[in-house]
Amino acid sequence: MHLPAPSHAYRRTRLENRFVLISGCSGGGKSTLLAELRARGYPVVEEPGRRIIAEEHASGGNALPWVDPAAFLRRAIDVAMKDMAMAEAHSGWVFFDRGLVDAASALEALTGEPVLRPICSDHRYHVRVFMTPPWPEIYVTDAERRHDFEAAMAEYQRLMEAFPMLGYDVISLPKIAPSKRSDFVLATLGGNPASID
Repeated sequence: MHLPAPSHAYRRTRLENRFVLISGCSGGGKSTLLAELRARGYPVVEEPGRRIIAEEHASGGNALPWVDPAAFLRRAIDVAMKDMAMAEAHSGWVFFDRGLVDAASALEALTGEPVLRPICSDHRYHVRVFMTPPWPEIYVTDAERRHDFEAAMAEYQRLMEAFPMLGYDVISLPKIAPSKRSDFVLATLGGNPASID
């Protein structure tokens, strides 16, 4: 008996169930948490913004958040969509350091362009999104994170409105050691999703 191939909608739903987004306040420990998950053998997709900044510096480009924020955010949307497509090759959980909602909500807030719902309705992550809460005790700026803590807080508030509006269940990460945060994320997700290969 020959079974029909899974429909596009079915396949997309299976992918959504494996793509786990870690978002939240800048400087709240996302990258450290994701490094811990990577060390445990899980695929991790690096933050689009930091990769774009590195590429723009290397090429002398202007799509930087402090030079041309709209161009930077449009690139971040493009990179995040490509990241999701490339992550389809993995089975099991795939963890994303920020992603499409972060970039689209920022672009909409900056320009007023209604991009958030159209883009993010068609490209979705696991229904549970993990958010790093503001953590001023560990917040630092660097060459790629030039904004201050107040700007980080404004970003966090925007995301805390955007995710529920898009139907996501927002899970606040406890302020604990990275290994315990990883345990929390994996326990909250509960087991491995079935492979779609």
